[in-house]
Amino acid sequence: MKFAIIGSGFSGAILAQELSKHGHDITVYEEREHVGGNCYSYRDKDTNIIVHKYGPHIFHTDNQEVWEYVTKLTEMMPYVNRVKTTSDNQVYSLPINLHTINQFFNKSMSPKDAELFIKDKARDDIHEPKSFEEQALKFIGEDLYKAFFEGYTKKQWGVSPKELPASILKRLPVRFNYDDNYFNHKYQGMPINGYTPIFNKLLDNELITVKTSNKFDKKDSVNFDHVFFTGPIDDWFSHSEGKLGYRTLDFIEEKHEGDYQGCAVMNYADQNIKHTRISEHKHFSPWEEHSETLIFKEFSRPCGSSDIPYYPIRLVKEQKLLEKYIELAKKEDNVSFLGRLGTYRYLDMDVTISEALNASKVVLDKITKKEAIPSFFVEF
Repeated sequence: MKFAIIGSGFSGAILAQELSKHGHDITVYEEREHVGGNCYSYRDKDTNIIVHKYGPHIFHTDNQEVWEYVTKLTEMMPYVNRVKTTSDNQVYSLPINLHTINQFFNKSMSPKDAELFIKDKARDDIHEPKSFEEQALKFIGEDLYKAFFEGYTKKQWGVSPKELPASILKRLPVRFNYDDNYFNHKYQGMPINGYTPIFNKLLDNELITVKTSNKFDKKDSVNFDHVFFTGPIDDWFSHSEGKLGYRTLDFIEEKHEGDYQGCAVMNYADQNIKHTRISEHKHFSPWEEHSETLIFKEFSRPCGSSDIPYYPIRLVKEQKLLEKYIELAKKEDNVSFLGRLGTYRYLDMDVTISEALNASKVVLDKITKKEAIPSFFVEF
């Protein structure tokens, strides 16, 4: 069959690879001048440092199938994400752990004492948290919430934590030991030469044609048996029901000598500091040595029509709008939507990969059975 895939991030590239392996003809359309979507990386020509162009991407998963899939595409180097945060001119470790708690409150508590201490600080009158703020207050109390989350969250999302769902904070752990590994997952690492070689390998098949700097025209759908769209779902429908809300990021690059901040990521929790964090990219490749360094100050703001969407906002208004687009999508002929933008969900890389592999299996099964390919491969 002849397929068009819109977007060359993990969703599009994996789907192209898996379908082409079964003899299908694939054309991948990519609006940007490079493949890889927001996972695109490159080597800076002056410093030779691997740069994650669209912000840090640290690979982590508990999914053995996904880990084995990725490690066949590239060598994954050991990497532990240890995030620091600056609050009121003091540097702390995140996620909140025993060191963070003892340092912040100027104590030397044991794990058990710290757990009782935080329990006493937490709000026990909040039984079912409805917002980010209520979840934080129930979780860690007012002092730690205001120091580490309130200002940062306002900068990152552009709204009060009172307006954000509690589910956002449920991803963030509190540890009553000295473990400062940001993730709990079994498998963690970084691709030895960055992410772009992974996409080049996925798309390296004589049955795959990649058209970069090329926006797909819906009118061309008639030239294909089926279209897989991994761009923003509302964009496919020309925003007929309204625009879904996203946050976008701006980066200010600086070059320095030596080591700028001593870690890969430094968050800035105070609201009066406009950037949310600084990433120093040579620390994402600790197996390499570089005498110079590159840092990127990161700023979050609402996503405009010409901006790159990063984070779906998914507040009540957007959820209702998404439902309208889902209904429209289900009425489309020979079009499927997948990926972070196509399904308007925040997805880590491992989940994106897992869903793309599953979508590939479903498509191949439907072709064998001569059944219709579904509009979506996930339940909403």
